[in-house]
Amino acid sequence: MDSNVETNCSSVPQHVLSSSGQKMPVFGLGTAVDPPVAPEVTKQAVVQAIKLGYRHFDTASVYGTEQPVGEAIIEAISLGLIKSRDELFITSKLWCNDAHGQLVVPALHKSLQNLKLEYLDLYLIHWPVSLKPGSFKFLVINTEDVVPMDFGSVWLAMEECQRLGLTKSIGVSNFSCKKLAHILSFANIPPAVNQVELNPMWNQKKLREFCNANGIFITAYSLLGAPGTAWGSNRVMDSDVLKEIAEAKGKTIAQICGRWAYEVGVSMVVKSFNGKRMKQNLDIFRWSLSEDEVKKMNGISQSRHHRGDYFISKQGPYKTLEEFWDGEI
Repeated sequence: MDSNVETNCSSVPQHVLSSSGQKMPVFGLGTAVDPPVAPEVTKQAVVQAIKLGYRHFDTASVYGTEQPVGEAIIEAISLGLIKSRDELFITSKLWCNDAHGQLVVPALHKSLQNLKLEYLDLYLIHWPVSLKPGSFKFLVINTEDVVPMDFGSVWLAMEECQRLGLTKSIGVSNFSCKKLAHILSFANIPPAVNQVELNPMWNQKKLREFCNANGIFITAYSLLGAPGTAWGSNRVMDSDVLKEIAEAKGKTIAQICGRWAYEVGVSMVVKSFNGKRMKQNLDIFRWSLSEDEVKKMNGISQSRHHRGDYFISKQGPYKTLEEFWDGEI
């Protein structure tokens, strides 16, 4: 951590979520850490991010980072960095072993207990699949534990979470157009957000068009391809096209990807606990990409990287990746 990084008081633009009218910061800090780090490292990274001007923090029950995020919020208030929790936008997610109608509300209560918060700003279904209750061990998924999700009962329980005031908005993550359409066919409260893998090498054009037409906001994760994780790669950071544009602009590849995401109209959560890079990553709002640069980026070969292979088996609800992603792969 860089303790001497200057505070950046510039405000991050916000987007209004269609289904709730709530304002969501365009830029956020992700806390999915693979391999895991000590809770104190996560806590101090969040405190430092608040100093720099970050106001959106993304966590999940499966990340094991809810507790340090909550502790960081308490410390930030005690240090006077923010006046109250209401200045922040906090997202967490329902993990697959709790993706059963009767377990959703208790799972959110547990997340709130970990975070020491009274409410979330956004609660997401992490993946469109369930695991047998109580079957999950951290970072280990056994294919025999994968079961079909009862979308109706799970989404009804998500709506109950919002009605109870436990979360201001609800949404999904890693959902295809077809699965979103299914939710929309019966939802009383439509998903506010779909958080998905999105970067210049997987630009999700079809999904973006579908979500835009249906009032669902997209949040991008893996904007840099998640290098250093078990499932990620360096393919974004190694892209010759992105290197060329970054060099010409005098920017980092991370800044180029962030600006691109902003210009295509999505929000983003980026994971870096390095103070210098956290500050750099915020610098995407006072400049723009040229038409020619965007054209070059749109010409990059496309492929999904985070495919969810661990949910696929001959005995399970999804036999192939094509079936899991409804052809969007």
